[in-house]
Amino acid sequence: MAETKISTIKAEFSACPTERLCELISAYESDKRDGVQKIIASAQTRIAKLEAERARIETMKFFEKKYGEFEYICGVDEAGRGPLAGPVCAGAVILRKDTEILYLNDSKKLTPKKRDELFDEIKEKALAWSVGMSDPQRIDEINILQATYEAMRKAIAGLGVKPDILLNDFVVIPDIDIKQVGITGGDAKSVSIAAASILAKVTRDRLMDEYDAQYPEYGFAKHKGYGTAQHIEAIKAHGLTPIHRLSFVGNLT
Repeated sequence: MAETKISTIKAEFSACPTERLCELISAYESDKRDGVQKIIASAQTRIAKLEAERARIETMKFFEKKYGEFEYICGVDEAGRGPLAGPVCAGAVILRKDTEILYLNDSKKLTPKKRDELFDEIKEKALAWSVGMSDPQRIDEINILQATYEAMRKAIAGLGVKPDILLNDFVVIPDIDIKQVGITGGDAKSVSIAAASILAKVTRDRLMDEYDAQYPEYGFAKHKGYGTAQHIEAIKAHGLTPIHRLSFVGNLT
């Protein structure tokens, strides 16, 4: 019987989900051709990376396990406290305890493509999720910290399920009658907070993309409202828009 072409084997391995690679390796490990053995070695590397990612995610479940006596554990995080324009957004997510979502992390450490993929996966797999926001006018009215808290309260209220405990990235939210735990760097230490971080950031980034179409001279799609040199020059050249935070822009105009 003719040997299977190496190119065919390579395509078969490429198309195979990582979880099933062990079956393919068993099927071809007796083929001692150098090309096949290289394909198998590459597959074993894929398996090792997947196992390492699963171990990392298990580490990120430390706080979820620590407070495992609570049924509804909710992660809360914000995006957009620092920009000169646009809203501040907050995400709230309750994950099912048996749910596995790989590659969760602080949203700032992920590529836009990976954030978009995880955004959809989180919404699909979460027990409950919600995003709240405070607009620039509200930020100017009550200050950014209070507006952030307000966005967080809106996100929590929008869940449809009352959490038993909140895991927050660093802060403790005022005027909430739910047990809270503030975790420094929580978006990189808790799967629930990381999921909330991703929902908040993707929601806000997409909104800034929409504003870019409305105000194309400011470059909102590129800098998302942050105070880059390009943004500051655009403000000086064109003035302020209704989405700018007057309390942030100072004497730029």
